[in-house]
Amino acid sequence: MGDVLVLGGTGTTGRRVVAGLREAGVPVRAATRKPGEPGQVRFDWTDRSTYAGALHDVSAMYLLPPIGEVSPARLVEPFLDDALAAGVRRVVLLSSSAVTADTPGLGDLQRLVRAAPEWAVLKPSWFMQNFTGEHLVAQGVRDGEIVTATGDARVAFVDAGDIAAVAVRALTDPGPHNTEHVLTGPSALSYAEAASIVAARTGRPVRHRAVSTAEFAAWLTASGIPESFAAVLAALDEDIRRGAEDRVTPAVEEVTGRPARSFRTFAEEEVR
Repeated sequence: MGDVLVLGGTGTTGRRVVAGLREAGVPVRAATRKPGEPGQVRFDWTDRSTYAGALHDVSAMYLLPPIGEVSPARLVEPFLDDALAAGVRRVVLLSSSAVTADTPGLGDLQRLVRAAPEWAVLKPSWFMQNFTGEHLVAQGVRDGEIVTATGDARVAFVDAGDIAAVAVRALTDPGPHNTEHVLTGPSALSYAEAASIVAARTGRPVRHRAVSTAEFAAWLTASGIPESFAAVLAALDEDIRRGAEDRVTPAVEEVTGRPARSFRTFAEEEVR
């Protein structure tokens, strides 16, 4: 077996995938635009000259699509062509529970990945880690107000560590998964319910302000999100409002053998 290449190897899920592979004794390299540590390799979606070095002696790959691209297939397709030509056999794509094969732009990636001899598509619900770090939801936590267009609909938020654990299995199990895994936490919560849990943890007031889809798109644009991508994100919130994410699946436990982490446990351990 060659190395496993992890795209976005320093990001929210990628760094956890790298850690899980190393813990399992699997040779891994983390792809990043600015490598600075052992085990990292330079990779830039917009610079095809970085592809060959990243793909050298790689047999499996965790594929994180380019962030913020409305039509990522234009970058992913030539890279996948190079990867398969270089001998990559297994590709694990990080997608989203909101994406189907018919979703404009993003849906194309699922079709492309199936060209690999062995593949899996991970379709997580919204990340618990959106409530920490630099995400706009996390900024809302710090400001005391989370803004969404989801109304009182529920989301089965999933932990990034659980996503990574499934990815490690999909990358290393002797038999290929060759399927889609819809990944959720153990329960679905509205943003108001999640805000209440976070507020109880921090001791600071946090509320949810529900706005219309159009208002949310404008708010995202004012927050620095490109207008075209803001429209995509606002439409996803509208889907949530209609109930698209109010579901719980057993996939995390089925693949990893352990229960998915709860939002309350996440808040107790990670929210500050």
